[in-house]
Amino acid sequence: MGDEGLGTVVGRVVEDAKAYARAEVTLWKTVASTRGSQAGIAAGLAVGAVVIALSAVTALLVGAILSLRPLMGPGWATLLVVVVALGIAAILARIALASFKRVVAPLGDG
Repeated sequence: MGDEGLGTVVGRVVEDAKAYARAEVTLWKTVASTRGSQAGIAAGLAVGAVVIALSAVTALLVGAILSLRPLMGPGWATLLVVVVALGIAAILARIALASFKRVVAPLGDG
């Protein structure tokens, strides 16, 4: 090693740096690929949860209509449940809109 010239040592250092950079790029590609796959699985599970939750809400609304039907008839029961559900949706939408406005407001305005 003592007989090597400076050019040889610098060349070896450059090659080692290139190898290190290639290994680092490979590592981050692998990390990104793995995390992307994990994110896809998580998104699929989230969509499944939303579908089941919406199905449960639908079942709840149908149950409310069926429960009210003997008291006021199917048409009025449906109308009442729909109006109440839309009212709740409107209230939630207004709260969400106010929250989004606070999020996008310039600093110091909110």
